[in-house]
Amino acid sequence: MAASGRGLGRAWGASRCPAWRHAHWEAGGRPRPEYDAVVIGAGHNGLVAAAYLQRLGVNTVVFERRHVIGGAAVTEEIIPGFKFSRASYLLSLLRPQIYTDLELKKHGLRLHLRNPYSFTPMLEEGTGGNVPRSLLLGTDMTQNQKQIAQFSQKDAQAFPRYEEFMNRLVSAIDPLLDAAPVDTAAFQRGSMLQRLKLLSTLKPLLKAGRTLGAQLPQYYQVFTAPITKVLDQWFESEPLKATLATDAVIGAMTSPRTPGSGYVLLHHVMGGLEGIQGAWGYVQGGMGALSEAIARSAIAHGASIFTEKTVARVQVNGEGHVRGVVLQDGLEVRSRVVLSSASPQITFLKLTPQEWLPEGFAERIAQLDTQSPVTKINVAVDRLPNFLAAPNTPTGQPLPHHQCSIHLNCEDTLLLHQAFEDAMDGLPSHRPMIELCIPSSLDPTLAPPGCHVVSLFTQYTPYTLAGGKVWDEQEKNAYADKVLDCIEAYAPGFKGSVVGRDILTPPDLERIFGLPGGNIFHCAMTLDQLYFARPVPLHSSYCCPLQGLYLCGSGAHPGGGVMGAAGRNAAQVVLQDLKSAG
Repeated sequence: MAASGRGLGRAWGASRCPAWRHAHWEAGGRPRPEYDAVVIGAGHNGLVAAAYLQRLGVNTVVFERRHVIGGAAVTEEIIPGFKFSRASYLLSLLRPQIYTDLELKKHGLRLHLRNPYSFTPMLEEGTGGNVPRSLLLGTDMTQNQKQIAQFSQKDAQAFPRYEEFMNRLVSAIDPLLDAAPVDTAAFQRGSMLQRLKLLSTLKPLLKAGRTLGAQLPQYYQVFTAPITKVLDQWFESEPLKATLATDAVIGAMTSPRTPGSGYVLLHHVMGGLEGIQGAWGYVQGGMGALSEAIARSAIAHGASIFTEKTVARVQVNGEGHVRGVVLQDGLEVRSRVVLSSASPQITFLKLTPQEWLPEGFAERIAQLDTQSPVTKINVAVDRLPNFLAAPNTPTGQPLPHHQCSIHLNCEDTLLLHQAFEDAMDGLPSHRPMIELCIPSSLDPTLAPPGCHVVSLFTQYTPYTLAGGKVWDEQEKNAYADKVLDCIEAYAPGFKGSVVGRDILTPPDLERIFGLPGGNIFHCAMTLDQLYFARPVPLHSSYCCPLQGLYLCGSGAHPGGGVMGAAGRNAAQVVLQDLKSAG
């Protein structure tokens, strides 16, 4: 992301990353004066775009302001001996063709698939010496139904039909992720021949409509209704509904009762790993290992990647065409095109000369909804959490539920709504929604023997606190203590196992990773900011108002998550434009 940086710049692969001595970089760590393409930001989308461009002969350089590549898909050793996926922490949404095209396995990517994948323990007294109930979900439908039947036989019977219903919607939407949205502006200004050519871009939309068929009205409701309304039509048991609803609100400043919350759920169930639809997993070595594999692919074909090199502004010639960038250290780098994986706000409000933007464009970018509820807490522990609902074995070895997304304070959708309402009043949630993951349960390389790294994705925490308070160390630690108190109720002894923690509130996520308002999607994944309208209407096809400038990050279609689609799609648009320009 392009914000403040430091130093003269380090070519990626230099001494800080000894495993990368084979990587290509310029002598003395200085870029050449000219490339075909400049990519701003070495987040995963920027790296994907660079890899695709370089593979097809477009000489590409990537500039990253931080000392490490990956953007939010990064591994950092914040506490000695403990390697954290500091921001993003799970993989599923990365487009399948990216694995294949960029040969990511060849370049070192290793995955740990999770099965089971979801665990929701109850806060309740066990009866007759039994432990409290819990809901454990995985890939075995028969086992899922047995788990759900603890709470409702009716829901157990309905669950396979619900899964089939959602999978059909995913299959309809999936092709839309891999192409630029229909360019409505081009339909208005293009010649008749251009308009006829553009009709072909409607095919994915038409195909989606055919796939959904007569059920289209029901599917339309998934996009527009509150997820509680959708789930109430399928199920009666709150633990199941609340568990499913977490995917509809995670990362979003919305309640399960907010209209349109269903799309975020869809966004989080449309992935898959190694041919298994809906599968989620951990990356061996943390999420930074994924970014490193993409970078290896780019470098293998001749791309250059520089860290600690901050882009200060995009340069424009007298005809209004991009001609490169200026780095914070004053170095000018010329290029035919510039792709920005930074947020729309940073790209257009900080890096782009405002006089070259259309009237009103900057105002629309500034008005994007970037509210974020997320505080990410990374915790180092000296033993596994021991849940009342699923006690550990005497040996303390990981059990199946330890590999899951563990949902706490998620027994009832009302709890999620109340947590949201606290944030609307400017207060951190009194009972935050917590998604707890333990990647070291499957990847022991992340922590010392017997120890573990714990990811706590929590919400809701407002960017701006009520009463004039700010997110200082006192407020951050008070909130983190509240989160640990909640976990303690489900897993007594957890607080005593903590040896260190890293607390990232929305302002921290903005400052460190360049996420506007701390929003993990760059801007909200609401219906008014999707597809034709991402980031704003008439500018949704990766091309920007400034000729030669392209948006390739999560603020472009199809949005956030470690998907890579925005980077890949933007690279395809750039390649077409370069070919047309000759």
